[in-house]
Amino acid sequence: MRRPPLLGVIGSGTVLPGAEPYELAAAVGRAAAENGALVVCGGRGGVMEAAARGAREAGGRSIGILPGLEGEGSANPFIDCAIHTGLGDGRNYVNVRTADAVIALAGEAGTLSEIALALKIGVPVVYLRAWEFLHAQPSFAADWTASPEEAVEIALRRAGIRSGEPCDQPLRYPDLPEQMSRRRAVEEFLAGL
Repeated sequence: MRRPPLLGVIGSGTVLPGAEPYELAAAVGRAAAENGALVVCGGRGGVMEAAARGAREAGGRSIGILPGLEGEGSANPFIDCAIHTGLGDGRNYVNVRTADAVIALAGEAGTLSEIALALKIGVPVVYLRAWEFLHAQPSFAADWTASPEEAVEIALRRAGIRSGEPCDQPLRYPDLPEQMSRRRAVEEFLAGL
């Protein structure tokens, strides 16, 4: 299936508009949209909201991978396709597995778990003005940049995707028990673009 590239944006769920990580995430969302990519995020507040908002402002779209079941919390208002997994923090795996590459901003333990999972399963990670102490560690080695636009460029390149072009890679949303209907929801959303 030809589809847009899927860029994961991860970071703090508690930062507010005006804070550096929030504004950086919004710039990443805009750059992703300008490069033909969709934002994949956790679907809630902070960095997740900012990235989806930035994508929408630039004419792009976003997918939010939510921890609860439908009715157990809603996505932020900038999410175009909300996927309620019912997996709690296990959705961190779904989030990074679905993405072609991940851009990591400042965050907490949940963000760190996503970084570790992405690296473990071979999803390229780009650190954006955060996690400097990690990027030089052999187990966590990844690109580091201070520029949101460069982060998107590096992420796409590391994923083997040309800017502005759809990709032919299969959707990597995991085939977890009870997740097949959610995978179909993502496929249907992408097919409708």
